[in-house]
Amino acid sequence: MSDQTAEMLYEVRNGVATITLNRPHRKNAFTLPMIDRWVELLHAADTDDSVGAIITTGAGGAFCSGIDLAALAEIEPTAAGRRHMLTGHIHHVALTLDQLDKPVIAVVRGAAVGAGMDMALMCDMRFVGESAYFTEQYVNIGVVPGDGGCYYLPRIVGPAKALEILLSGEPVGAAEALRIGLANRLHPDEEVLEQAQLFAEKLAAQPPLAVQLIKRTMYQSMNTDLRTALNLVASHMGVVMTSADHAEALAAQRDKRPAHYTGS
Repeated sequence: MSDQTAEMLYEVRNGVATITLNRPHRKNAFTLPMIDRWVELLHAADTDDSVGAIITTGAGGAFCSGIDLAALAEIEPTAAGRRHMLTGHIHHVALTLDQLDKPVIAVVRGAAVGAGMDMALMCDMRFVGESAYFTEQYVNIGVVPGDGGCYYLPRIVGPAKALEILLSGEPVGAAEALRIGLANRLHPDEEVLEQAQLFAEKLAAQPPLAVQLIKRTMYQSMNTDLRTALNLVASHMGVVMTSADHAEALAAQRDKRPAHYTGS
């Protein structure tokens, strides 16, 4: 059971860990202690063998409206202070997610604004409710995306569309997000979290080693040449085809029964 008064909630159900930003009165704007806790919870999910997939979402009617301005006011108002805010805290979420081989789904309802949008982008998939909207509004206040927006967005929607979103500061609604590939699936607000849970449970029930190596192979292949990518997957194939998970998957198919995987 999680402490429902905490600003970051964590629960595990049917192989799926859910991390919830829990400041609905502030549209889940985050503080630096919340960021540090977010990283701790990601590590907890990563090291828990009972967890096969992860959901990140926001309580109430919003995903995340970025950093809380009150928290921003506490940062040393120098270039070094602002830089440390990012490199010493906020960027740790992106860097931790980059090391996770378990699939991560952002469930977005309402606002995903600024760093809140960036947090959704750094997840592997995005399931959105009908009220969801995404805004890279940094340009509107004369700053640059501080949490990886310029890295993730062009990889998801392409450079031209990314620049349109980044330079205009205009919001992208749920239907448009689905159309341009920013969102994977669109559901009514009251259904989207449960639909994401069901999908995440399906991923968690797959052979863990194969899931993790597929994710790792895909991301590594995006940043290398074909020959290196093929050599990488040849090595991974050697690992999975001699694994207990592979043997169990074949046996379960042969015997027409549910598989029971160990992740080895």
